[in-house]
Amino acid sequence: MERFRKYMGKDINLENIKNSNRLSAFGITCTYLPDPPCEFDEFEFSTDFNGQDNIVITVAIELGKIQRIMFSVADKRDPEVTRSLTESQVAELLLKKGDQLVEFFAYITQ
Repeated sequence: MERFRKYMGKDINLENIKNSNRLSAFGITCTYLPDPPCEFDEFEFSTDFNGQDNIVITVAIELGKIQRIMFSVADKRDPEVTRSLTESQVAELLLKKGDQLVEFFAYITQ
């Protein structure tokens, strides 16, 4: 997770987050977009993992700056229910999609 530390405190680019075509190039979809975001708010994105699991990426912001990045997996029967990834799941996700996720975060903070 160290590779994402450099995005902490960076401003988000709302226009880039709204660009669904560009986000799909990263294999990511924005599933919750507060527009305009409140002083403290969260954006939610999703991506697949191993072709089946729905990984939820939650980006918490305060005053437009990234404060926290969380990865979880949505329950297949109830996508509103999420659970944290295990250490091995995080390691596998970063091994398979780490570079793609770094490019995504670089894009939404431009």
